[in-house]
Amino acid sequence: MPTPRTSSRRGTAAALALAVPMLATLSACTATAAGGSSDAGTPVSGGTLTFAVNGDGSCLDPHQSPADVDGLFARPILDSLVSLSADGTIHPWLATDWSVSADQLTYSFTLRGDVTFSDGEKFDAAAVKANLDHIVDPATKSQLAAGTIATYSGTTVVDATHVQVHFKSPNSAFLPTLASAYLGIEAPGTLKKSPADLCTHVVGSGPFISVDGYSKGKGIDYVRNDAYKWAPETAAHNGPAYLANLSIKIVPEDASRYGALTSGQIDSIASVPPVDVAQLKSTPGFQIQSAAAPGGNYNYYPNVSRGVFADINVRKAFRAGIDWQTIVNKLYFGQFQPAKGPLSPTTVGYDKSIESAYVYNADDANKLLDAAGWTGRDSEGYRTRNGVRLTVVHPFLKAYAREQRDTLADQIQAAAKQIGIYVNNTNPDLGTFMTDAANGNYDLADFSWQRSSPDALRTLFGSENLPKGSFGTNAANFNDPAVEQDLIDALGTTDLAKQAELYGDAQHRITGAVAVFPVYVFNYLLGSSGKVHGVVFEPQAFPTFYDAWKHE
Repeated sequence: MPTPRTSSRRGTAAALALAVPMLATLSACTATAAGGSSDAGTPVSGGTLTFAVNGDGSCLDPHQSPADVDGLFARPILDSLVSLSADGTIHPWLATDWSVSADQLTYSFTLRGDVTFSDGEKFDAAAVKANLDHIVDPATKSQLAAGTIATYSGTTVVDATHVQVHFKSPNSAFLPTLASAYLGIEAPGTLKKSPADLCTHVVGSGPFISVDGYSKGKGIDYVRNDAYKWAPETAAHNGPAYLANLSIKIVPEDASRYGALTSGQIDSIASVPPVDVAQLKSTPGFQIQSAAAPGGNYNYYPNVSRGVFADINVRKAFRAGIDWQTIVNKLYFGQFQPAKGPLSPTTVGYDKSIESAYVYNADDANKLLDAAGWTGRDSEGYRTRNGVRLTVVHPFLKAYAREQRDTLADQIQAAAKQIGIYVNNTNPDLGTFMTDAANGNYDLADFSWQRSSPDALRTLFGSENLPKGSFGTNAANFNDPAVEQDLIDALGTTDLAKQAELYGDAQHRITGAVAVFPVYVFNYLLGSSGKVHGVVFEPQAFPTFYDAWKHE
């Protein structure tokens, strides 16, 4: 039987001192209900919760995929060694204790001895080693997880419940990263399967099991793991999940997803359309929860290595000449905050002083373009130089657009035309898109990147993540030795003031180089029936369902 958890905390003071500076807090997490009671009552066991999301996944295995929706799909199945609370503290989960060597190159963990994967395998130190080795194995082709532990050098199995993880250089972001689904622990026997097999089926020790796995375009169904009794300290109860079943469905069309919620066909939905938030808040029997995501905003990234954006004056003009804030405020009805830096303001280490660089000034933009030599005009009013139109090629996958990003792209295109820049929003097939992205054949890229650490800057702007014939998260093709050193030094210190200085300097340099056009801070807008309780957000602003329950 699920049992409510009383408050307790374990872990050494040294471990917390290392962890806290590196973590983001959900400073903008809110819940609003209409016509309901603040007292949800006693949780009940059983029932099915059906949850609809607006975006499809690509691969269930978070060791491979960087997508936030894939992390969401995998989380009910996979546990982690540690967990994070909303205040940024690291707590035990599959690991009961840990310590870090003085040189920060070795992390020693003590593991639970009573954990079993849903296929019957025993969780132990060898399983930890198998998972970390799998993440960095070139055959896995990890697009995110491997980069977060890029200096990983191996794992030593001391005995069944003790393991040491080694790095070639310090990685103070390791513990918060370890708490994410992307470093979730999979049953070691299943890691021998092909990457393609793992993209549809993963096996973990988590509170839910997916027998049929992920089906592209449809979603994923789960059943309760009745043997579960090793919840993290951050959970509200221990023992099996309350829900007997969980079903996550893909419903990309906003009106259909919202209509399914309000008509009672769906219990809860992701990404309530911003235009409908106020109405849902005021409708009896429904509720809204929101959480602003840390890490990278939804940003546009100019390719600074080639094409028109190799000229910093053109980048400056594009940043200054588009009224990003007004576009975002009008399109999203104030539900998404306009971004004013490479990181979300909910990320620890965010430097507010850079915001003054992101100010709309069309006159300055036009002067910059004149100075760059784009002084001619063609018959449609676009700027030209030597008879060539000033064109920005923006590969945009409309089939994968969410949060009205296609409408947003059209409005940015129209705004750019006002200063004479033609933004060509192409719509390539996925294969062409990935090939061009891997080879840097674009002028402008766009994506969001949720991560509960300022080390997201390394993911987004570090040289090890440059596209080099394969997918790279440094879409700006930005390579600044001074920024590189900031990021390396930040990983090598646990001093909060020093980290703030280093990450602040990196943000100033990235802003000065105009390596990013911030658009909006992603705000997870989750709408639910008033019958749904206990859905909470983890620090990356992903909803979790272990504590969730329904009353009829």
